[in-house]
Amino acid sequence: QVQLAESGGGLVQAGGSLRLSCAASGRIFSNLAMGWFRQAPGKEREFVSTTTWSGSSTIYSASVKDRFIISRDNAKNMVFLQMNSLKPEDTAVYYCAAANSGRATMDVRAYEYWGQGTQVTVSS
Repeated sequence: QVQLAESGGGLVQAGGSLRLSCAASGRIFSNLAMGWFRQAPGKEREFVSTTTWSGSSTIYSASVKDRFIISRDNAKNMVFLQMNSLKPEDTAVYYCAAANSGRATMDVRAYEYWGQGTQVTVSS
């Protein structure tokens, strides 16, 4: 089992930045692929970014590419999402997820473990 806990969400003005953190415990973190997803009210959960178990490969959705950066620290069992140039349409609950496969994937079904989410609100 893997437990995930997100932090770092909050209210920010458009153009601002936030850094989300996800702390993992339980299974060996370094074997897991880690991803970030988000869900806005009335919408389906959507892919944001993911990284392989080693951090050597990353994928971003088109809507956040060049604005968000995913990173991980396997020694601290942490994964991060640096969010820059935030827009009101980035407002959502952001979820951290882990995949046993270790492979980066945009498929939400590939992730076995999920955190409780952290709210990000971007005001215009």
